[in-house]
Amino acid sequence: MFTGIVTDQGEVLALTRGGDLRARIATAYPADGIDIGASIACDGCCLTVIERGQDGKRDWFDVQISAESLGKTNLGVWDLGRRINLERALKVGDELGGHIVSGHVDGVAEVIAMRDEGDSTRFTFRVPEALAGFIAPKGSVALNGTSLTVNEVEGATFGVNIIPHTKAVTGWGRARVGDKVNIEIDTLARYVARMRDWAQG
Repeated sequence: MFTGIVTDQGEVLALTRGGDLRARIATAYPADGIDIGASIACDGCCLTVIERGQDGKRDWFDVQISAESLGKTNLGVWDLGRRINLERALKVGDELGGHIVSGHVDGVAEVIAMRDEGDSTRFTFRVPEALAGFIAPKGSVALNGTSLTVNEVEGATFGVNIIPHTKAVTGWGRARVGDKVNIEIDTLARYVARMRDWAQG
């Protein structure tokens, strides 16, 4: 379980393709404090640590990415040197600064517009039609692992404002129109929709 509050920007150091994709990610998290089997959200996708260590002054961890995850996320376009948003799993007693995020990505959204509004940047995204009904004005959404508030919704597009602090401590400062980003809809919206569908029978 996560909160959508990014705490590090990792860097992809190595990619090894076999039956699955194995990625090595440099991190500011001390490697000796990362348990094998721990969950780390990588651009919003909950991945399991299978190895960790230190190379010179750089700490790193390895994750294994299944074909299912590659098909549902943007992880398949990772390349060497790519910077990614990281968040350690929530611990009991931690501050819940964003919203409840599972790390189970629902699909991929596309950045279709960006414009500055004061010091912030207004991003507009297009989502798959199947996910559009789960996004509501003033609701929460996780994009590349970042908890954000939805400003407006029109059909399968919606907008969010990203403040300078968020751009500085996440990958949003490097975002461009056309980027594909991981989206996780709000858990509450998911269950409300499920209850509605069940009630309608």
